[in-house]
Amino acid sequence: MTDHPDSILIVDFGSQVTQLIARRVREAGVYSEIAPFNAAAEAFERMQPRGVILSGGPASVLDEGSPRIPQAILDAGLPMLGICYGQQALMAQLGGTVVKGDSGEFGSAFIEVADTCSLFDGLWAEGETHQVWMSHGDKVTALAPGFRVVAMSAGAPNAVIADDARRIYAMQFHPEVVHTPDGARLIANFARHVVGLAGDWTMAEFRATKIAEIREQVGTGRVICGLSGGVDSAVAAVLIHEAIGEQLTCVFVDHGLMRAGEADQVVSLFRGAYNIPLIHVDVSTLFLSGLAGITDPEEKRKFIGKTFIDVFEDEARKIGGAEFLAQGTLYPDVIESVSFTGGPSVTIKSHHNVGGLPERMDMKLVEPLRELFKDEVRELGRELGLPDIFVGRHPFPGPGLAIRIPGEVTRERCDILRKADAIYLEEIRSAGLYDAIWQAFAVLLPVRTVGVMGDGRTYDYVLALRAVTSTDGMTAQAFEFPGGFLPRVSTRIVNEVKGVNRVTYDYTSKPPGTIEWE
Repeated sequence: MTDHPDSILIVDFGSQVTQLIARRVREAGVYSEIAPFNAAAEAFERMQPRGVILSGGPASVLDEGSPRIPQAILDAGLPMLGICYGQQALMAQLGGTVVKGDSGEFGSAFIEVADTCSLFDGLWAEGETHQVWMSHGDKVTALAPGFRVVAMSAGAPNAVIADDARRIYAMQFHPEVVHTPDGARLIANFARHVVGLAGDWTMAEFRATKIAEIREQVGTGRVICGLSGGVDSAVAAVLIHEAIGEQLTCVFVDHGLMRAGEADQVVSLFRGAYNIPLIHVDVSTLFLSGLAGITDPEEKRKFIGKTFIDVFEDEARKIGGAEFLAQGTLYPDVIESVSFTGGPSVTIKSHHNVGGLPERMDMKLVEPLRELFKDEVRELGRELGLPDIFVGRHPFPGPGLAIRIPGEVTRERCDILRKADAIYLEEIRSAGLYDAIWQAFAVLLPVRTVGVMGDGRTYDYVLALRAVTSTDGMTAQAFEFPGGFLPRVSTRIVNEVKGVNRVTYDYTSKPPGTIEWE
């Protein structure tokens, strides 16, 4: 990871929402990184941060062997913010008392502000009541020396505590979640007012720093980048090209499972607008013939992933002489790979993250986006001048249309789905709804039904439409289209797409469903 002198280290005790803390700090214009508690001492030494935030977590500080704050962090005298378990760990290690709660406190709660403190500057005043989100079983019953209560709730008499002299603050609720309306501003107050950071971490600065880093890492070497048509690989490629120019060659493996016009768009953008050396390999016949007869979704993914790697490796060998392989790895993948809870290492998340290739081909990895979240990648793409139609596009699965065709994948079914999907997205864009939707797509079902067109009977496919809203893809709700939209799309698809005579809409949320069907 890069050295960012004005940064905040987030010590992760295993909360499901620790990533949101990092997001809130970055939204305040301050760089942040997450390290699991058992690797936090090393991260602290490497980063030399200006402040530390302690996350929540599922453990109890009262249990033997439960996670602890590294002593080096406690001894450093830096500003600290403890959240939920982080508050309890601070009290347990600094001389306070934590006890098992009778019933705990979960969900929305109201706290009363009892006193002023730097954390509340310009936000909360003494005597006010504010909504927060609680999720805790244990609670603090006696404060460590130097601390005072600045806010309380019915279930948490020490809801927010402060030691102004040591600049240590702690709260029993979760400010990082949207259910605490002022939470992002509390975290910003910690970063800006308590730690004293300027909040000037920007994409322009990141771009300049990263370009210098890529040049230093690569030197005069050559880099190969696999383009998938997605945002991550596109932004990584443009950034690397800006750093090293002709030393980069992109390989676009066209498996014939892209949406309408996407392959042409990738080629024209990279060869035309950016003049980046690009090898376009059309292997649609290889993929589609290999998918013949396969109906199990996991088998489809495995075949596509393996075949993609084989083709990419073959093309890379033809180029020859490249020492580096570029990937669009993002920060959530990195966090997952170092999770102390035993999360999986970064694997081939989808076929275009060419896992295994660096070892097989004796190549070093260039991963310029590994410190960024998805929306930050989009922001960097705009900073680099990538067109919004590219940067703002909805997520698209690595195996492409293959997992939007339950059952066997054939060229005919791909063509039907491509046409229907293009009409659906065209209508969404025309209605000005594209950016309000996290992901929208059509699914061609392995079901035929009877229909009537003109005076004739038809027996054609059923098409399902899906559109969801989400912030991170972890949970999702079906998008509520305005009246008249779905009937209009359905009529167009049935009239214009030969092979479809019935259209349905999927209202399932995630959970219990998934966003994609396979």
